[in-house]
Formats: sequence, structure tokens, C-alpha cells
Amino acid sequence: MLKGQKVVLREKRLEDATNDYAWRSDEELSRLDAAPTLRIPFTNFLASYADELAHPSLQRHRFAIETLEGKHIGNCMYYNIDEGKRGAELGIMIGDRDYWDQGYGADAVTTLLDHIFNTTKLERVYLNTLESNSRAQRCFEKCGFVPYKRRKRYNGTFVVMEIYRISWQNRASQKGDQP
Repeated sequence: MLKGQKVVLREKRLEDATNDYAWRSDEELSRLDAAPTLRIPFTNFLASYADELAHPSLQRHRFAIETLEGKHIGNCMYYNIDEGKRGAELGIMIGDRDYWDQGYGADAVTTLLDHIFNTTKLERVYLNTLESNSRAQRCFEKCGFVPYKRRKRYNGTFVVMEIYRISWQNRASQKGDQP
């Protein structure tokens, strides 16, 4: 369990499947995540979900995002972990719209980055966000990510953003935190 100022990041549980299914079946959330809208029956989704929980990947670490009061509001993860290049990709979704634009996403990202840079040997974390998703870009910039290129893919144009361990440590020392 990782505790931030507004959120707790915890291991995923089978009971998260209901929210995850609803969020991944939501057309607007899928569009913002640049992912296809989920269209399979819940029973199929649940079976696959249970299998993923039982057999976690070493290349991906997934977390549920909860409020400090324990409400599941989204998910985040780091994945595509490349220990040779010492990098990984970050992803986040605040699925519960009641928690948008209130700092929950930024707190989840900074909590996850703090975990990554303090417990792994990774030096770089990057992400891809849709060029049209200015709210997400503002959030990531607030967390210290810097845009460094644009990339066209089959489902849109993305801004690729990154942050390095040294930048994270410099931000922490400027705030008076321990790196």
C-alpha cells in the first residue's frame, strides 16, 4: 500500500473488476485512454481479470487508486519495464468522474513516481497521452513530466512525456523532501 496526500495506491483485487469493467466499457473514458471500448460480457472479463490477478506479470505493476476513505476511483500502473534501459511506461485512469480536476490524478502519479524512484533501479518513466487531452497533459506537467515528442499511431496523435530520476530527486530536494 502506498499512501499519498489524497489517495492510497493498493494491489488490485477481484472486487475491483466491477468498476474496471464499467470504466473500460465507457466510450468517453475509452476515447480519453485511446483504447477500444470493451464489448465482451462481464463473465468473460471477470475470468480474464481473475487469471491476471493469479498470474501477475513481472513487466507490469498495477494498482487500484482509492481515496483516503477507501473508495476505488481509478487505476494506475507502470509497465513495459525494461531493466536494461532502466525505464518503464506509466498509465493512469481516474474512472470516477466525481474525482476529476481535484488533484487525485496528480497525487496518484506523484505517489507512484515516488515509489518507482525510491524502490527500483529505473531511471526514466515515460507516458503517451493523446494530443487532444490537455487536462491529462497539465496533470503530468504538474508532476514533473516534460513533453519531448509527438507520435502518430493508428488511433491518434500522442504527446510523449518523460521524467528522469534525477529530475524527480531535484524536485523533492527543492520542496525539502528526502529524495
